[in-house]
Amino acid sequence: MAKTSFSCSACGASFSKWSGRCESCGEWNTISQDKGLSTGPASKSLGAKRGQSITLTDLSTEETPPPRTLSGMGELDRVMGGGLVPASAILVGGDPGIGKSTLLLQAAAQFARSGLKTLYVSGEEASAQVRMRAKRLGLSDAPVQLAAETNLRDILTTLEAEKPQLAIIDSIQTMWADNVDSAPGSVSQVRAAAHELTTFAKRHGVSIVMVGHVTKEGQIAGPRVVEHMVDTVLYFEGERGHQFRILRAVKNRFGPADEIGVFEMTGGGLAEVINPSALFLSERGEPSPGSVVFAGIEGTRPVLVEMQALVAPSPHSQPRRTVVGWDGGRLAMILAVLEARCGIPFAGLDVYLNVAGGMKISEPAADLAVAAALLSAREDAALPADTVVFGEISLSGALRPAPQTENRLKEAQKLGFTSAIAPAGGKAGTGGGLTLRRPADLTGFVGETFGAG
Repeated sequence: MAKTSFSCSACGASFSKWSGRCESCGEWNTISQDKGLSTGPASKSLGAKRGQSITLTDLSTEETPPPRTLSGMGELDRVMGGGLVPASAILVGGDPGIGKSTLLLQAAAQFARSGLKTLYVSGEEASAQVRMRAKRLGLSDAPVQLAAETNLRDILTTLEAEKPQLAIIDSIQTMWADNVDSAPGSVSQVRAAAHELTTFAKRHGVSIVMVGHVTKEGQIAGPRVVEHMVDTVLYFEGERGHQFRILRAVKNRFGPADEIGVFEMTGGGLAEVINPSALFLSERGEPSPGSVVFAGIEGTRPVLVEMQALVAPSPHSQPRRTVVGWDGGRLAMILAVLEARCGIPFAGLDVYLNVAGGMKISEPAADLAVAAALLSAREDAALPADTVVFGEISLSGALRPAPQTENRLKEAQKLGFTSAIAPAGGKAGTGGGLTLRRPADLTGFVGETFGAG
């Protein structure tokens, strides 16, 4: 017996019966019928024809790693795990105007110059606009084939005829599949387009890069299933007021996740930043209250950034807690631990925290640097300019060691820092020249550093 179900083309919600209005998203006339598989035995639901036997292997079977093509952009190759893998599907997300199209046009030119047949399909801009950007970036002579189209069927037909090795689709939200009854950019259209492009990549050995817009929450717009379909998900981050851009891998089947590449937006496009720590700290002046240097790890790379805090009396009954580049919930936890375990209240005080340079920090090892910045701002006492701080704070006030302590200290020492404050534990072979202070807990850190606690 066949089971009939209905789904909404706008949000993808499923229903057991038809109605004129979707109860999930509130849209009208978006619910349509779709046929499910039979609820009978597998032999009946899949037909009488028997399938082929699957070849099984054991865990010790060795396979040749996939070949990779380098783009010539070291930061991009790092994030992709060492280069572009054939027949891979890559999704690149980022805020509007952050530079996704610029990055991918530069990457397309580099891959084309290295010998890959490259096709760039723009669904948002006319071909003339893309050529203008290429001319401004000095890429007019790159052998990239260009098209402006949104019809998915025509794009797939062209890809099959041209047989490129790399195709860039800008963007997935503008693609329109004529077999899906909904508007471009809807959940159903994005899901269908991503599925067709990913399937085409696997069947024809073409590497496909899809651009995706992000929502106000910072997630790629559309169903999360799109991120599960593709092999690699990259986020292009940054603040428009800063020249720095971070390309971050959040999923990679062919390399490490959470790897980052750092770029600088210039008049001639995106320039690679080989030493991001030096660039993030280049504008740091004399020691000032509320300024602390944090030695972090992004993927496999140690990165030093400046944590800035400002604590001021609040004119409001409810003090403000504003965070840029860090987790607001974790800031609230640090403030609570400082008050409960160290007796340092922040009631009646506005608290502002910022990660300089537009960087976004997510690792817990930034706890101690944040606490140091808050206390420095509250006590109006600056920490020495040659000191780095890192470590995780527990709810009991204990300090937990951070992973890759040795790499953090080596990066700090390379940039001229002479002292560090880190929790006890963890391997820390500094090689001399760097004084390491290891407080036992948060109370001890406050007493040693600020003479309180």
